[in-house]
Amino acid sequence: MRTSVLAGLGSYVPPRTVTNDELCGRRPLGDEWIRERIGVASRRIADGEATVDLAVRAGRHALTAAGTSRADAVVLATTSPDRLLPAGAPEVAARLGLGTVPAFDLASGCSGFLYGLAVASSMITSGTCDSVLVVASDVFSAFLDPQDWLMSAIFGDGAGAVLLRAGGPDAPGAFGPFDLGSDGAQADLLEVPGGGTRARKRMLAEPGGEEPSPYFRMDGPTVLKQAVVGMCDSLTRALARAGWPPGALDVVVAHQANQRILDGITDELGLAPGQVLSHIEAYGNTAAASVPVLLAQAAGAGTLLPGQRVALTAYGAGLAWGSTTLVWPEVRAVTEGG
Repeated sequence: MRTSVLAGLGSYVPPRTVTNDELCGRRPLGDEWIRERIGVASRRIADGEATVDLAVRAGRHALTAAGTSRADAVVLATTSPDRLLPAGAPEVAARLGLGTVPAFDLASGCSGFLYGLAVASSMITSGTCDSVLVVASDVFSAFLDPQDWLMSAIFGDGAGAVLLRAGGPDAPGAFGPFDLGSDGAQADLLEVPGGGTRARKRMLAEPGGEEPSPYFRMDGPTVLKQAVVGMCDSLTRALARAGWPPGALDVVVAHQANQRILDGITDELGLAPGQVLSHIEAYGNTAAASVPVLLAQAAGAGTLLPGQRVALTAYGAGLAWGSTTLVWPEVRAVTEGG
């Protein structure tokens, strides 16, 4: 029985660091407030680099870590595409020297990496591919209103990637069953209103009317309340499908949206401090890239150890969420910038 197995990890974060003090200037709500409410002290911001640029660097690192220069397909998860058309994944494949392999983008907000893993795993399980490069890359700073210092305080830029290969379900690094879900009735909680067909048709129908905003907006308090419950419920279902009792879990790698959300997951699942990994203080919320960037960094630092039972989970725009499990393998990670 074929399944997908983790073969290599890579990440890239831009070199420019923006601290809270630099971001807030003389505002009364500054560094202390951001640290307390969000958990972020600094974030990385791309200068002169776009989403595909970051994706290529992370993808190359994942291939290097896996000891190969080939992949049978590329899946790019992003909420900040370089262009509405065409997709960025074919360009990523071309720049990595992968030739004319199938390549496509996947948009599922901050849960995009989990959705990308699920799709790539299905491609391997079905026999369509023997290996798939899954990249999550976001230059989310390009979609933030420069005047909205709060959104700018939350988000950072980055890219993470994994190479999946075919293997057996008992192999270390084999991904367990996935739990995926969505609630489109709450789509307006996190959105970029402008730029799509709805906004374009409206402007054509109402010439001279107010143009929908091209910037990201979010109902933060509502999302925060739902994210803890949403990720914990999804994780619980994924653990049950994997046949893992809750007490057997060693590490959780969750979407880095807010430190209070990560603390809430720890409390809700009855985990010990440190079992839910976090790097949000130094990197902020890197959207779809947050889980794979943290995975690569934790693997490179030796925080993730062979044999540990690891769960991945994310929740974000859509609304959409996803979770899965794996026993951590002997695997290499190549990181750049952090």
